Amino acid sequence: MSKARPPPLVTGISPKEGPAWTKVTIRGENLGTGPADLVGLSICGHNCMLTAEWMSASKIVCRVGPAKDDKGEIIVTTKSGGPGTSTVSFKLLRPERIGILEQSAVWVDEVNYDMRTNRNKGISPFSLRPSNPLGIEMDKGKAAQKDLEQIFPGMSGDFTSENFSASWYLIENHSGSSFEQLKVAANNLKKHASKKNEGSMASVKGGLSTFFEAQDALAAIHQRLESDGTEKVEGSMTRRLENILNRASDTADTLFQEVLGRKDKADSTRNALNVLQRFKFLFNLPLNIERNIQKGDYDVVINDYEKAKSLFGNTEVAVFKKVYAEVETRIEALRNLLLEKLLQTPSTLHDQKRYIRYLSDLHAPGDPAWQCIYAQHKWILQLMQNCRNEFISGRRVGAGGLDLEGDTRPAALGRLGQSSSLKRGGSMHYQRPSTRLFETPQQVQFVEKLSDVVIGQLPNFWKLWISYVNGSLFSETGEKSGHVEKSKKNARQRQNDFKKMIEELTNRLVKLIRGALLPTTLPRGELNVYGGWEDKTELTGAWFTQIIHTVRGCHEALSTLEIPNDLLQVIQDLLLELRVHCLMVTLLHTSEDVKRLAEKEDWVVDNEGITSLPSKFEQCMVQMLQSLKEPLEIKPGEINVLQLDQVQDQATELSVNIMKVFINCLEQLSRKADEDFEVSHNISVDLSSPDRFSRIHEGFIPTSEQRLLIILSNCQYLERRTFLNLADHFEKHGLTGTEKINRASVDAVRELDGNLFEAYIERRADPIAGSLEPGMYAGYFDWRDCQTPTGVRNYLKEALVNIIAVHAEVFTVSKDLVPRVLSRIVESVADEMCRLMQCVSSFSKNGALQARLELCALRDAMAAYLNPESKTIFKQALDSLPQLHSGADKKLLEELLNKFKSSMQLQLTCFQPSNVQPVKR
Repeated sequence: MSKARPPPLVTGISPKEGPAWTKVTIRGENLGTGPADLVGLSICGHNCMLTAEWMSASKIVCRVGPAKDDKGEIIVTTKSGGPGTSTVSFKLLRPERIGILEQSAVWVDEVNYDMRTNRNKGISPFSLRPSNPLGIEMDKGKAAQKDLEQIFPGMSGDFTSENFSASWYLIENHSGSSFEQLKVAANNLKKHASKKNEGSMASVKGGLSTFFEAQDALAAIHQRLESDGTEKVEGSMTRRLENILNRASDTADTLFQEVLGRKDKADSTRNALNVLQRFKFLFNLPLNIERNIQKGDYDVVINDYEKAKSLFGNTEVAVFKKVYAEVETRIEALRNLLLEKLLQTPSTLHDQKRYIRYLSDLHAPGDPAWQCIYAQHKWILQLMQNCRNEFISGRRVGAGGLDLEGDTRPAALGRLGQSSSLKRGGSMHYQRPSTRLFETPQQVQFVEKLSDVVIGQLPNFWKLWISYVNGSLFSETGEKSGHVEKSKKNARQRQNDFKKMIEELTNRLVKLIRGALLPTTLPRGELNVYGGWEDKTELTGAWFTQIIHTVRGCHEALSTLEIPNDLLQVIQDLLLELRVHCLMVTLLHTSEDVKRLAEKEDWVVDNEGITSLPSKFEQCMVQMLQSLKEPLEIKPGEINVLQLDQVQDQATELSVNIMKVFINCLEQLSRKADEDFEVSHNISVDLSSPDRFSRIHEGFIPTSEQRLLIILSNCQYLERRTFLNLADHFEKHGLTGTEKINRASVDAVRELDGNLFEAYIERRADPIAGSLEPGMYAGYFDWRDCQTPTGVRNYLKEALVNIIAVHAEVFTVSKDLVPRVLSRIVESVADEMCRLMQCVSSFSKNGALQARLELCALRDAMAAYLNPESKTIFKQALDSLPQLHSGADKKLLEELLNKFKSSMQLQLTCFQPSNVQPVKR
């Protein structure tokens, strides 16, 4: 079962008062689903169904009948909703209450009413016909209309038609009636016919006496004229009587001519005053129009003009024509005034619609709505161009300044200063010499001002067009006069023209932004119109991020207007290029920031043996990635810029370059000469002194060897921690090519690490190894002629002390570097000892024992840092010595080794494995 529809509701009627047979328009809700659904309509208690014409579910047109009630409701009844209600009423004016002027404004169209719902056609509403001529209950049959037409070709079931067929009528309306009912229907027809005949005869019988009297009077007059016999003679009675009457009339005129003249003049004056009084509306109308125009009451002027036009538009009275011509002159001046106000800029959408409605109601020539659209289009274009010219000419000098209209900068700039993305501290701040800290660059101000112009004007421009398309610009008067349909037709014809307007506006927006930010993307011929920003501040990635945010906001605001996407695609293309450019600029500026990190190295080492430089580098990279979060974010309708092959390759290459720039900074720091520091440092400082750590505090100036160690420690930390952390950050922020960046970074840092390590070993191992030979042969020592060994000689102890000094130096910087450095130092010393032993031509017994003692002492002292190469070298050196066969020699060797270890136990303790961490400085 279908759900019942709500009852009809009448919410308006126009006009709200009038005499009988006034045509009215009824508006409301649920006024029926079609003509057949409308079954009842009453106004002030009078049934108006006969003249009702169903237009739509919200509109019915009919005429008001002569009701008893002076004022009443409008009740609509439908099959689907039943009887309805009304929130308005209609006032019926009686003929005696209507003045002459008002009567002249009411007329009835003498047209035939087309009922469109199988009602009688061509029948006047005053000749009411019976709805059921047979007088019995109607029983509609189920016979199809097509079948009846085939059975009765050329006939009709309508009893008012010339081709009426009684059989068709009975089949259609009384197919279910019984024979008895049909007999009753026949009797009803006979009675109706007899009553009609009797009524006609009765009226004739009642007037027979009058007819006879009139006939007798005419016969008497005719007989008298015939008896005279002289009706055609000059002296007939009729002629004499005529002459007498004429002389009497002339005498009367002579006697009363002056009196009658004054009377005629008084009558004429009285009639003129009556006319002025009766038609004072028309005579006062020109002055009233002027007054209402000055007050801005245009609605009153339009209503008065419509009333005057309906009453006197086609008048033939000369005085009325003259006054009405004056009215038309005033109305033409009003049309020009309204058109001028309509085309004035700036103006609100409400005012534009209002003036268009006024011009429509005044039947202004042309198409004011389209003229307004065209003027608005040109004005917005000029606003955009003026915005660029203001900044180029220097009339806008900084954030927070006043614009040409005296308004402060829009709220967008206020938000700009609060944006966290612009509060760049530390290494991320990139400042050009021509800008002050946190001062908004001219290009950023321009883009925001331009976006404000577009967002502030284009929505109203689009809404004006939509109103023009759907006809909502016009009032009910315009709807009646056909302006709505005419507007819709014009809008369909001008769709392409308006599309070109929108395209021109969006293209102008994009070209102006390109000229300020991406001038290389514009043709050379357009640079003079849209460029001119060469002397302005160079923008950083953070400012480009703010610009992208602004342009995105502009695009979203226009998208909400349901502007077709193809008209906004040019803004999407601009956003893509801005995002790519922002990415590249940010990477380039980050490279410059990283290059300046070397200036911030304070050489303060923490417990892990690193300075703050790797952390600053990582922080710089993380801030860079965070600043790229918004440009790389993918909004609806946008693409991932990192999926573009060219962009991906360039971003990866620039990221690798940033890593290499930082590694170059480390290399430059390692090569920095001692003279570059403010205070020279004594290289012979005692590294084992307790004052060693106090020196590595504020104001500490490292030696070149210490710098090498610190940078080596930083390199290890970069490879072990920093690069892995950055790889995670790159993946988290969606940057591609992470593996390539990480691999290139690790290769570069390993290469630097190797070079720095070799440089440090060369500086520390060569002096120790070089001191062995002079110390070994000091005092003209000879391996072939020496005394019995009494202990390890001083040259070897001195070499161990130097190795201890290196250990202390390395341990002070980084405990993790100690095994790596000492292993190479020991390897170098062992290699030199092996070379010296192999160069000896022959050993005496005591010489062989002394040599074995010194080799074993060095090997045992550095046992914790022997690598496979060192062990092999020591084995080769020992193998080159004569073997000890005597037990006494072996015992003596062992005693001397124990004595050496005991005497240097304190010094050799540093070479033992320890969990002691370096002291934090």
